[in-house]
Amino acid sequence: MIYEIFFSPTGGTKKVADALSAPFQGNVTRVDLIKNPRQIQTISFTGGDVCLVAVPAYGGRVPGTVVEQLRQVKGNGAKAVLAAVFGNRHIDDTLRELSDTLKAAGFVCVAGVEAVAEHSLVHRFGAGRPDAQDIRELTGFEEKILAALKKGDWEREPSLPGNYPYKSYSGVAIKPEVTEDCISCGVCAGECPANAIPEENPGSTDRERCISCMHCVSICPRHARKISGELVAETEKRIEAACAGRKENKLYL
Repeated sequence: MIYEIFFSPTGGTKKVADALSAPFQGNVTRVDLIKNPRQIQTISFTGGDVCLVAVPAYGGRVPGTVVEQLRQVKGNGAKAVLAAVFGNRHIDDTLRELSDTLKAAGFVCVAGVEAVAEHSLVHRFGAGRPDAQDIRELTGFEEKILAALKKGDWEREPSLPGNYPYKSYSGVAIKPEVTEDCISCGVCAGECPANAIPEENPGSTDRERCISCMHCVSICPRHARKISGELVAETEKRIEAACAGRKENKLYL
């Protein structure tokens, strides 16, 4: 069985995951860690399964809520292809942390990919990515991984970038703000991966819980959740040098 497991608050990570899974020609079970967070716990993985696990890099780390979800899964020897998706800056320790988490859960990590998607806060960084060139590259990566899978020799793990202890990350100050257009429909509360939006009061946000993933902003049917333009401008200036130019996708096999 082939599984595409992804955490994609604003859609970029899912685009990468879809491109990587394309060579499997539709024979894929998709596991959305946001829309159906309990699904992964109902799956009985086996050594014959291949799992493509795609996550965004937040400050060079795996989002904490994803780590918590994966720690509750039993891999039972399933093969894992890891994808760290970043907003045109750097993945830092994301692949290393994802690999460590999955191996501890019983998966065998066979390949790693770092891929660029549009920055979730400052959209001009990585704008439009993954683009057509990226899709071709990512599909080509997966074809190489498939060829390696057919050989079936996993005595040597891929050498992935990253360090331990992992880079310190305590989140960002930018949190979504609720506007007067909010009608308290509860769509955002139902899908917030950090449980930062109370169902009884979806017009509010628990700033301590919020991980600034911007999922609520992307799915609000009334466009009633926004981020401060002033804070975004400040962030843009601060990270401009690190995010300048076109960063490349990389394969570790």
